Amino acid sequence: MTELNQPLLDAPISGQHMTSELGGRPWQQEPQYKTVDDAIEYYLDRMSSDEFTDQLVDVLEMDVPVTTLANTLQLGGVMDGKHTVDVGMLVMPLLMEMIMLVGDMADVKYDSGMENPNKGKTRDTLVTAATTKLKRQLEKKEAMIFDEEDTGDDKEEQEPTIEEQEEETKGLMARRV
Repeated sequence: MTELNQPLLDAPISGQHMTSELGGRPWQQEPQYKTVDDAIEYYLDRMSSDEFTDQLVDVLEMDVPVTTLANTLQLGGVMDGKHTVDVGMLVMPLLMEMIMLVGDMADVKYDSGMENPNKGKTRDTLVTAATTKLKRQLEKKEAMIFDEEDTGDDKEEQEPTIEEQEEETKGLMARRV
């Protein structure tokens, strides 16, 4: 009976099955290519194979942006322990140029991913904020006109009530009164 009341102190920690030993993953080891030049040579060798270029052309024809492809390649290299994250970032422009070169050689129209598709468009949040602001101003003016008609006194201005102040001060960074 006393064994049932004893706490299980040797039970596994929650989430322990999702972790591994420190250094047990490829990206936690010493990278295979430590310099940018070594990483560039690795990618040039890898991208020069016919199988890789055929697959790359297929993906480019699906309108996947070049930036996405280059980022995927360099992140895969980091996860495989080929190079570090910072070397991968420095190699990205070359990867993009190589991918675009393969696309040009295959006469594929590709999306570089560097253009802003929303350039010249107004964001929905700006439109919403502007309409909300205009509605508040309109409500204030209507309230002032209505108050002037009721009281007939133009000189007295009423202080906003606590409820009105609470409505105005919303949001995470709003000042409290």
